[in-house]
Amino acid sequence: MDTGNAPKLVTSGVIASELNVPLHRVLRVLRTRPSILPTAYAGNVRLYRRDTIARVRYELTAIDARRCRREVPNNG
Repeated sequence: MDTGNAPKLVTSGVIASELNVPLHRVLRVLRTRPSILPTAYAGNVRLYRRDTIARVRYELTAIDARRCRREVPNNG
């Protein structure tokens, strides 16, 4: 059986590790973004395509940007 064309799937833990962020932040993004869906399941473990890493990175960056904008004091 040739598995050379099989997609490389990752867990939420691998995503967190590659992005160097706490797992709870990745889980929150995966739970609250309906457009990011698991590709497969291995028992109770959700598996995602590798391109999901970039999507999660984008969402975390957007969250951080919104958070920074709120923290800027209004001097006007």
